[in-house]
Amino acid sequence: MGNLELVRKDDVSSFRKIAIGTWRNAYDPSVYGTMELRMEEAIRYIHQFREKTGKKLTVSHMVAKAAAMVLKECPDANALLRWNRVYLRQRIGIFFQVVMTDEGAHKVDLSGATLYDLEDKSVETIFDEFSAKVEQVRTRKDPALEKARNTFLGIPYFALNWVLKLISFLSYTLNMDLRWAGIPKDPFGSMMITNIGSLGLDTAYVPLVPYARVPILLALGAVKDVPVVEKGHIVAGKIMRVNATFDHRFIDGFHASVMSRIMRQWMEHPFEHFDKI
Repeated sequence: MGNLELVRKDDVSSFRKIAIGTWRNAYDPSVYGTMELRMEEAIRYIHQFREKTGKKLTVSHMVAKAAAMVLKECPDANALLRWNRVYLRQRIGIFFQVVMTDEGAHKVDLSGATLYDLEDKSVETIFDEFSAKVEQVRTRKDPALEKARNTFLGIPYFALNWVLKLISFLSYTLNMDLRWAGIPKDPFGSMMITNIGSLGLDTAYVPLVPYARVPILLALGAVKDVPVVEKGHIVAGKIMRVNATFDHRFIDGFHASVMSRIMRQWMEHPFEHFDKI
């Protein structure tokens, strides 16, 4: 059994083939975009969810579910490149960036937690799984992650670039399961999400990570009170910016329009889409 379950996509357009041939790696095909979401209903949903369940649901949990639905409705974006061919992933995985502070403020580290099949799970289940996973990561009790971290700590600096490229080549291009070598199975999933709003930021664009082969990265800005126009009148509103980075070799404006439409539907009308309260 390989590292990922994949099906090769053969019916690609001429533009897609040109795009694949234009860029050799994921250092340069980045496309950036920002959408603004009205968040009044999402905030109201969070408050009601917390009152009912006692669980501190956040915007990140909701965006994770919405992102999984985006990839379900737009499967061409749930893909990666192997030998310059597009391969569609058979599972949806959402990666969250996790800040590690267990060694003190002088040595803040970044790690991550990946959840799978969120399109089939309730937001309450997502909350529970995410909380348990983050607790494992922050207390360094995730055996696969700790094994990988220790492996990388032992690599000399001059060899880092070569080792990362080799791991990426073996894991994704050759689709090998490297758990025997201390490399977690599909550790980065289909899409990466980071919450820059916790840093007080509205807008920032996350760079593509070449060795991770993830083509979509979302940075969630802070929810802020701003003046908005409704029916010709200026009223108070709540806005959150979702800042996206795409790999243009196989994701373009059409995919972005579909994905933004679905994300807006879920986040701006949460009572119609998320768990019933």
